[in-house]
Amino acid sequence: MDATVVGPAAAGPTGSEAPEANRISHPLRPGRWLAAGVTALVLVWLGWTVAINPNLHWDIVADYQFDRVILEGLWVTVQLTVASMVIGVVLGVVVALMQVSDSRILRTGAMAYVWFFRGTPLLVQLIFWFNIALIFPEIGLGVPFGGPKLITWETNTLVTGFVAALLGLSINEGAYMSEIVRAGLRAVDPGQQEAAAALGMSRTKIMKRVVLPQAMRIIVPPTGNQFISMLKTTSLVSVIAGADLLTVAQRLYLTNFEVIALLIVASIWYLVLTTLASAGQYYLERRFSRGFGTTLPGTLRGRIARNLRFSGSAR
Repeated sequence: MDATVVGPAAAGPTGSEAPEANRISHPLRPGRWLAAGVTALVLVWLGWTVAINPNLHWDIVADYQFDRVILEGLWVTVQLTVASMVIGVVLGVVVALMQVSDSRILRTGAMAYVWFFRGTPLLVQLIFWFNIALIFPEIGLGVPFGGPKLITWETNTLVTGFVAALLGLSINEGAYMSEIVRAGLRAVDPGQQEAAAALGMSRTKIMKRVVLPQAMRIIVPPTGNQFISMLKTTSLVSVIAGADLLTVAQRLYLTNFEVIALLIVASIWYLVLTTLASAGQYYLERRFSRGFGTTLPGTLRGRIARNLRFSGSAR
């Protein structure tokens, strides 16, 4: 009996013709090319307009970019961002643990904290902390409920612009971080906690060794976004003379009237800081995504290359 050949070997091309037959033809997309051309034209036009506009005073921008006063304000911005995020993360973890606690009192207190500080504008909170001396002229330590005070401080001396900014930013951030941490804790399979409890692990050890390491994969990406947002949110402390980057830029342009140039100086530094923070967020996500099957590429360049190859094969 003669064997019948079925499939590509029977009728398909052989030899040098095989690659031609297997080659995928991509249909022309004139709309995409037109949109890309228009976009490129608009970007070139914007860049050219910005570069040659004499009203932007690029020479002033260059003179003040590394000015000592600007760098001092930049350093204050970095300090506020890092300190506020550290305190906010600590508060967020504590409040999130209170929210998942079995105690109704702890859950109610945590919910009230989140409700209040997420429900009022941050700008209002900053102004409130800056004027806290109107409510408490003195701050002291002593016996509560009207008892004698052992030591007191004048509130205006203790709560400076920087301290008020730190209080407002960190306490507000703690409310948002608590929701991020709570979501990460809820994302861990409860069966793992039950298994750990069956092995005799205490509740604290379960949280430390089982829940938190897995929850970090969920917590890190939004925390990185919060950090980047905090870099820009620090500009709000200019209303309370917080000596941050925007505050010192405003003080300078009130003396030389170079408003746009000094705002460009501040914007460039904000872009530099957010770019560095974005790179740090990427490598932090890569660190905590190990062992979960969806690891990030080795480098940023590798990630971009993989996305380009994927988009090309999809077409």
